[in-house]
Parts: sequence; C-alpha cells; structure tokens
Amino acid sequence: MREYYDFSESVKNPYAKKLKQQVTIRLDEDTVAYFKNLAEKKDIPYQSLINLYLRDCAQSRKDLKIEWQ
Repeated sequence: MREYYDFSESVKNPYAKKLKQQVTIRLDEDTVAYFKNLAEKKDIPYQSLINLYLRDCAQSRKDLKIEWQ
C-alpha cells in the first residue's frame, strides 16, 4: 500500500444521484409471492422488479383510487 494517494484529479461519481435508498416496507405475503414468481420468470431479483414497477408508477404519475365501503 502506498503512503500517499493523489486524488487531486479525481471526479465525482456520476451515478451517485442514482444510488438506492434502503427502506423497510411491509407487504402482504401474497404480494411478495406474486413478485417473486414473476421475477423468477423474468430472471431478475424480485426487489428489482418491485422497484421497476414502482418507478413506472411514479414516472407515469399513476393515481390510486380508493373507495371505502
């Protein structure tokens, strides 16, 4: 290992704004099972699939209609 490293010409990480934030979320078991099953068919991690779905909802500004009876 060197005693000194020169970072004077380093650049900031261009992907730093795209980093993911860890959160805790409570989901129904059947919802998680649905996404795990779908993720297995698509060969991607289920958490990535949930993130893609939520991102699509956010970008298209989908609004949830809730009617209590």
